[in-house]
Amino acid sequence: MRLVWQFAAVAAVAFIGGQVVAAVQGNAWLTLVLGVLTAVLAVRVYGWVVRRTERRPATEVAREGARAAFGRGALIGAALFGAVMVNLAWLGDYEVRGLGSVSGAVGLVGFMAAAAVTEELLFRGVLFRIVEDRVGTWVALTLTGVLFGLAHLFNPDASLWGALAIAIEAGGMLGAAYVATRSLWVPIGLHFGWNFAESGLFSTEVSGNGTKQGLLDATTSGPQLLTGGHFGPEASVYALLFCVLATIAYMRLARRRGHLVPRRRKAARIDATATVSR
Repeated sequence: MRLVWQFAAVAAVAFIGGQVVAAVQGNAWLTLVLGVLTAVLAVRVYGWVVRRTERRPATEVAREGARAAFGRGALIGAALFGAVMVNLAWLGDYEVRGLGSVSGAVGLVGFMAAAAVTEELLFRGVLFRIVEDRVGTWVALTLTGVLFGLAHLFNPDASLWGALAIAIEAGGMLGAAYVATRSLWVPIGLHFGWNFAESGLFSTEVSGNGTKQGLLDATTSGPQLLTGGHFGPEASVYALLFCVLATIAYMRLARRRGHLVPRRRKAARIDATATVSR
């Protein structure tokens, strides 16, 4: 029942906050403020419901070390997406024509903050963490990755390939980041850094959602396998490659730190009270 209560509580914040943010997207500053408020409220609600249902403090979203962990994740996420775009630009499939919309980028900070926080709390904080406790790290990583990909299958211009790419890239990498650090701030930062670079900086499509223009006025063209087509660069083989490499790195780190939970484990579970890596 803890899964049900935790998921329902965070999902309620995500739904209401998402509706409010969507209603004010024409105003960049309101989008920024309301998006950040949604993210903050979601973390607070998650901490509250975990305390109520598990009788423990939600150390995976502890304030101590949160800024540093989020910052590291955001830098890595932005760098990974930047590597994708450098390769597309080198092939001539991405061209910058000039400056885009500063206000659009400001609004996207709030929009992507709300999306990154609520999705990570739901998929890594609730689903992955609780499923891992029952079936182990590898099975939980696979199951929640598939669910994350399926959730994006309902987006505009979505395809089976796009959903599969999201499942492997985001489901794998973000789950692995949590396993390696036992902190949700790192995958939240990764998620935000990737999505904001994708939309707020490079002005490319994000999972087929028709996001507003960011800082750069740019165009993407070329083979769909490389650019991701209308779904965006997340369906690019470059994105798949770089995210798989990041997933491998995080999982190797998790193994060295002894953070992997074996399947059908009968001993006491490794929970979020473990020391958060800094």
